[in-house]
Amino acid sequence: MGRKFLFGGSTSAFQFEGGYLEGGKGLATTDVRSVPSGIADSKVASDHFHRFKEDISYMKELGIDFYRFSFNWSRIMPDGKHINEEGIQFYNELIDLLLENNIIPFPTLYHFEMPQALVDMYGGWKSRECISDYKSYAEVCFKSFGDRVSMWGTINEQLIASAASDLNGNHEKNVHKKEENMYRMSYHMSLAEKEAIKSFRDLIPNGQIGPVVSMQVIYPETPNPNDIFAAKDAEDFLQNIFLDMSVYGRYPISVTNYLKEKNIDLGILDSDKDLLENNKPDMIGVNYYASTCIRSRKKEDDVSKLPPFFRHENFTLGRNNHLIKTKWMEFGIDPQGLYIGMRDIYERYHLPLVVTENGLALSDQMVDGKIEDDARIEYLQLHSEQCLKLYNEGYPIIGYSPWSLFDLVSSHQGFSKRYGLIYINRTDDDLKDLNRIPKKSFTWYKNMIKEYKNEKEN
Repeated sequence: MGRKFLFGGSTSAFQFEGGYLEGGKGLATTDVRSVPSGIADSKVASDHFHRFKEDISYMKELGIDFYRFSFNWSRIMPDGKHINEEGIQFYNELIDLLLENNIIPFPTLYHFEMPQALVDMYGGWKSRECISDYKSYAEVCFKSFGDRVSMWGTINEQLIASAASDLNGNHEKNVHKKEENMYRMSYHMSLAEKEAIKSFRDLIPNGQIGPVVSMQVIYPETPNPNDIFAAKDAEDFLQNIFLDMSVYGRYPISVTNYLKEKNIDLGILDSDKDLLENNKPDMIGVNYYASTCIRSRKKEDDVSKLPPFFRHENFTLGRNNHLIKTKWMEFGIDPQGLYIGMRDIYERYHLPLVVTENGLALSDQMVDGKIEDDARIEYLQLHSEQCLKLYNEGYPIIGYSPWSLFDLVSSHQGFSKRYGLIYINRTDDDLKDLNRIPKKSFTWYKNMIKEYKNEKEN
């Protein structure tokens, strides 16, 4: 892809596609997860399944170079074992139309959604059987679309995918067993990713493939050595645990020691070593919304309501008073964090990077047929500038892709929490007409892309 900087836009299948059980689609883990009362589920979502042609026309108008989306595993292999030709046909039509409009398709294989049948059959990622089923699914995708698709993501945000019980079926009541399941599922995902990359080398030898990480930019709350130590541990357990395995085929020593101390059995086989140490990715996708402030744990800390990955005995969430916080961005807005984090990732792994998600959540309201989302424009402008700064300094940055192109179902807040450049006319409890209405940020991004390309041509 050379040194040309690419602009894109992102969505994910379960949040955007809809088409519940249509076209041969099977039941997915995201279809059966518990959704709070009054919050939209993913059955209709933004109805992309029926409106993808219209959606691509907006992408063309926007002028993006690539579209980062995900395949719905349960649409391609409804029971996790057999191919659904209707699902293949849907994605063939989507990919072909993208290419007709000079938009590079950039799919992710696994973005929080998998066939529920595999969870019912053997516990999903808790079992090594899921490794071979993911490999088979990946190979189906490579063979079906690899003649036209060269950029691929393997697993989106392994941190979340392994920790979120409502997405992976880890409903174990025993605290130790649940934690063991979380780490084992993550280990199996890493093995599955390596199997996919190994197959990719044979099937799409000139393509690029890699993980998509929830980038952790960790600041210690104070200069106290205890907080600095906690921040170092947080980096290992929230990010390095995944990327070290993806790139080097091993865990950080701090993670290995922790697993031993806690008697957490990953079910490692001797044959895993060769698979893990080889089959290196070509690039890393970066999802970034905000930095994280970390401090050391205190005995009186109540961490029961925090996500599983923030309940570590050595660290917990701190508070950064130097950042502006909003309703949906409680960690604070930190554009420089994007630069800091990507620079650190590059210096640790020396692979090309692409921003696959970056966006500001707002409770957008339509007034007189318009959506004035100036705060989102400011957020995207400041963050894209940091990305371009890295690129101009010589870092191998492939491009920048805001989250999200269109409003879609937020995992826990439905349509009250919106990220899109294009408004979807629906609420959590009323589908309305599902019309697409470009926001002010759409026009801003369109003009920004156009101006950037004009400058490069002149």
